[in-house]
Amino acid sequence: MPYPSDHERDRPWVMRTYAGHSSASASNELYRRNLAKGQTGLSVAFDLPTQTGYDPDHVLARGEVGKVGVPVSNIGDMRRLFDGIPLAEANTSMTINAPAMWLLALYVSVAREQAEAEGRDVDEVLAKLTGTTQNDIIKEYLSRGTYIFPPGPSLRLITDMIAWTVRHVPKWNPINICSYHLQEAGATPTQEVAYALCTAIAVLDAVRDSGQVEPSDMAAVVARISFFVNAGVRFVEEMCKMRAFTALWDELTRDRYGVEDPKARRLRYGVQVNSLGLTEAQPENNVQRIVLEMLAVALSRGSRARAIQLPAWNEALGLPRPWDQQWALRMQQVLAFETDLLEYEDLFDGSHVVQAKVDEIMAGAREEIARVQDLGGAVAAVESGYMKSQLVTSLADYRRGMENGERVLVGVNKFDTSEPSPLQAEGLKAIETIDPAVEKAAVSAIESWRAHREQDAVDASLAALKAKAATSGNLFEATVDCARAGVTTGEWSGALREVFGEYRAPTGVSAAPAAGTGDPELERVRARIRATEAELGERLRILVGKPGLDGHSNGAEQVAVRARDAGFEVVYQGIRLTPDQIVAAAVQEGVHVVGLSVLSGSHLEVVPLVVDGLRAAGAADIPVIVGGIIPPDDAALLTGRGIARVFTPKDYELTGIMAGIVDLVRERHGLAG
Repeated sequence: MPYPSDHERDRPWVMRTYAGHSSASASNELYRRNLAKGQTGLSVAFDLPTQTGYDPDHVLARGEVGKVGVPVSNIGDMRRLFDGIPLAEANTSMTINAPAMWLLALYVSVAREQAEAEGRDVDEVLAKLTGTTQNDIIKEYLSRGTYIFPPGPSLRLITDMIAWTVRHVPKWNPINICSYHLQEAGATPTQEVAYALCTAIAVLDAVRDSGQVEPSDMAAVVARISFFVNAGVRFVEEMCKMRAFTALWDELTRDRYGVEDPKARRLRYGVQVNSLGLTEAQPENNVQRIVLEMLAVALSRGSRARAIQLPAWNEALGLPRPWDQQWALRMQQVLAFETDLLEYEDLFDGSHVVQAKVDEIMAGAREEIARVQDLGGAVAAVESGYMKSQLVTSLADYRRGMENGERVLVGVNKFDTSEPSPLQAEGLKAIETIDPAVEKAAVSAIESWRAHREQDAVDASLAALKAKAATSGNLFEATVDCARAGVTTGEWSGALREVFGEYRAPTGVSAAPAAGTGDPELERVRARIRATEAELGERLRILVGKPGLDGHSNGAEQVAVRARDAGFEVVYQGIRLTPDQIVAAAVQEGVHVVGLSVLSGSHLEVVPLVVDGLRAAGAADIPVIVGGIIPPDDAALLTGRGIARVFTPKDYELTGIMAGIVDLVRERHGLAG
């Protein structure tokens, strides 16, 4: 996006809607409709099997196919996804991380096919490709959970991608360093800026030290590094955060990497405003939250976002419909085209109030960056659990403020009386639902794909990929060869799993400080747990589990921390567990209750499997509770399938939830009162 001088009207940012579901064909139709409505960039949401490197027929993919994004299992899916959309003219953001190299290889391969079909020069077409692959694996270990490989090999994949794109796809942003998910995981503005810049240092140092890029080309590398940030509802503080972020990035790239061109040092960032800050209670209030959060990244011209995508008002209830996404797009268009915002120089230059807050955030961020560097950098701070424990602690502080009323959420913990909402009068029709037949169709399609390809070419390309992975050579061309041979997402990831291994990141729960005394409600629950333990003659134990591929573990971690503080013995093994693994752990640990967290929409498929597994293991007396984004009709179905309690985001009082769990245990063990 060009940057005009201060004497011109600023140009609107790229306007996107994060979208994709069911199948490549259905998503292609959605993209075409969105582009016709004035959207100026595509933002591809991939489903969880694709994000974590599995094909639709893998056991962990059960219930997850097509739910939170589009399944892309091979080059055929990528062709259908962008059918009729000239990639040389598109601006495409792909939210993909551990398999980012694979998805970009598929995208590049389809662009090559389009060029060849039109008789155009392939290199010329590749040079025109614009867009972004998210590709920030550090934040996956800290918040979002769609990592596959250990940090070292993951950083190598990022380095190889950056080196290849700088030479062959010079307008592409090969990484989108994401502070967005750090805020969702509890980061303060200072932590969000600091940890994102620590990730940038780790990536840029790795590229510089790899020997794949000449020192004179580091400016070109820096110019293609983009960021993806979060904007919360405290929009003045958020705006100051972005001004601080902009100044620190300029300082870092000049001083650490010797980039002299001010244009190359500009902070290039896109935004999605805080989706997890949207409320299930009185969801109509989310509209003003979204608009205010958009202002945080649009008001200050000197640090204005160059791409914005807004969630829909009802994303705390389920998947938004096309109409809901259209409404979110119109919010951007009204600000950009109806108001006079873009006609002025920066509104806040010279404000001593703003500058004081910016200076405060910058000073705090510098201190935290230095602390992480003293620990050995971002990778070491992930492996030690330092950054994760800091985020878990910050989120626990936030939740305590919300529960005690110090932090007001309108319609949730204050002003909670409400008239019936006409926006929700349709019930389940007010959100997008995915037909269970989607998964069956995807499984059938992947089986057909494998049956009709040239297997010798597939085997040869996978063997070459593994051989290259065992060296220090760049893996991108070998990945492109796999894409063109018809390799699947699961096969590409599986080949690298064999070489690199897999990884389980620290949860940060054990390192989070315990809640202090003085909370009368928490003390009451502690006393009730001690009394129950005395009556049963054993410690009360709860297993907190994340079934399926949903890696958003923030809620599960906060439940685990509060359960520990209340006096439960907590069994929490992190993310990405099969129902069988959860059942086995529950039986082996002799827990008194199983609590499951599911945010991906797969609750109807994976949660009953845990109940059935416990029954088959002779442990039907262990109650199962579940929390997540679960519509009322689905909650009724789960209760009918034997789930003891269903909690949704409106149930924000964790100590009250703990009290209910103790009551449930007492009820199941026939204890009075």
